[in-house]
Amino acid sequence: MPWLQIRLAITPDQAEELEDQLLALGAVSVTFMDAEDQPIFEPDLGTTPLWRNTHILALFEADQHAEALLAQLRALRHGTLPEHAHELIADQDWERSWMADFNPLRFGQRLWIVPSWHSAPEPEAVNLLLDPGLAFGTGTHPTTALCLEWLDGQPLDNCSLIDFGCGSGILAIAALLLGASPATGTDIDPQALEASRDNARRNQIADADLALYLPADMPQVPADVVVANILAGPLVELSAQLTQLVKPGGRLALSGILREQADEVVAAYAGAFDLDPVAERDGWVRISGRRLGAARG
Repeated sequence: MPWLQIRLAITPDQAEELEDQLLALGAVSVTFMDAEDQPIFEPDLGTTPLWRNTHILALFEADQHAEALLAQLRALRHGTLPEHAHELIADQDWERSWMADFNPLRFGQRLWIVPSWHSAPEPEAVNLLLDPGLAFGTGTHPTTALCLEWLDGQPLDNCSLIDFGCGSGILAIAALLLGASPATGTDIDPQALEASRDNARRNQIADADLALYLPADMPQVPADVVVANILAGPLVELSAQLTQLVKPGGRLALSGILREQADEVVAAYAGAFDLDPVAERDGWVRISGRRLGAARG
């Protein structure tokens, strides 16, 4: 079944009222979209900031008449409407559409991320079968890719590892397949822990090899390697805790950081780590290094 989509160009102060009005007219969904590719870095907790120039998209059942809906909306707004347009859009199976765009990806020399519904392109490689479910982390985002490539280049045999903010479990599972043991994952979202467990089992990883915790429950036991692909603000705020989770001589990799935020994160860790040159991809960066102190034996 097709849908009628009405698009309006708005400013943030118009958003709440227009959303309520469109829903009152029978919209089955209302979505906000950036009209100018303007980044929003890290909003304060409890806030939902919008872009300076935003498009609001409302979907109605296709038997609705666009001009009649716009006339009703204009009446609700006392005769004025922002710039707008409407069109019929085809229905589709959104889940299958997303799956069709998620193909096997190679990271570094050894590692492939393979969607669970695909065959491995190189059966003899290190193949991580992934179904992200509701959790973030497929390898397609530059931050995840930067971390996966870093892990592929590390000597991980028998190294303990912590994945801080594990999402789908992709980094911890990749490390285990590349030789690390054991691994610990933590995330504030219980659904992420569930997705991580499912993905670990899909890759024949025993529950005992990947311990999963909510942050408040995670043992504060240092590891040989710590990876944290979250956001710059939390990385700075948690720098003391993350530093203590890395053994002296151990290795750290941080991502989820925009290029503009790199200096602040570097400053938070430079005193405790011998940092590598910052790696960058598509405006995102990875910061890595070795904790100062005795080297791991």
